[in-house]
Amino acid sequence: MTSDEQQIREVIATWMEASRRGETDRVLELMDEDVVFLGAGRSAMRGRAEFAAASRGMSGMSIDGAADVQEIRVSGDLAYCWNQLTVVVRAADGSIVRNMAGPVLSVMRKGQDGKWRIFRDANMLAPADGKSG
Repeated sequence: MTSDEQQIREVIATWMEASRRGETDRVLELMDEDVVFLGAGRSAMRGRAEFAAASRGMSGMSIDGAADVQEIRVSGDLAYCWNQLTVVVRAADGSIVRNMAGPVLSVMRKGQDGKWRIFRDANMLAPADGKSG
């Protein structure tokens, strides 16, 4: 495994842990300012500010999940990463609000500071429990 591949795996692991802890500011550090998130049935989410607003709109909820890295390919200062992702969102009372799973394809970009960040992300999560979420 190359150093770049290891760094990308660390970005993913840090993202998952920071999400679990509710550390939105830490998650924001892991994405480019001009990041774009794509998901089925919703408009593109553009930029850190839009992501932050959506995250803070989930106040009182907890997020837990796991990313199983399937493939990483690096070419210069761009890379793509395919993950199988599971995400469980719980309300403050512990009840499950969403239980989602599916593939995610992310494009990473290496900044001038040498750090990899999420640049584009296509999220194809679907209800894992047969219920809409």
